[in-house]
Amino acid sequence: MSQKQYETVFILTPVLSDVQTKDAVDKFKKILTDNGSELIHEESWGLKKLAYPIQGKGTGFYHLVEFTANPDVIATLETEYRRDERVMRFLTIALDKHAIAYNERKRKGLVGKKQEAPAE
Repeated sequence: MSQKQYETVFILTPVLSDVQTKDAVDKFKKILTDNGSELIHEESWGLKKLAYPIQGKGTGFYHLVEFTANPDVIATLETEYRRDERVMRFLTIALDKHAIAYNERKRKGLVGKKQEAPAE
């Protein structure tokens, strides 16, 4: 089976301490690496206000992980999200070549900046 590139974002409950939040993030990263995935990039977006309350909470800790994996790893990861009461919401998407290129440009700081006109 060939590996595809994915991006997953999950929202952790805001009642966690910094240590508990890190433990939860590390748990999901370990599930990926234990199943032969390669982590490409991760971002912690911190505590954000939610658009609507989830489980009576108005905020949550957002975390993004970009990785390559075999497609069957996704089911394992999402099952663990569902079993973990610290996770309020999650979304995992497969990235196409355009999204992969966009993410690479974003990591290099090239997204959101105006292209400079070439000097003549």
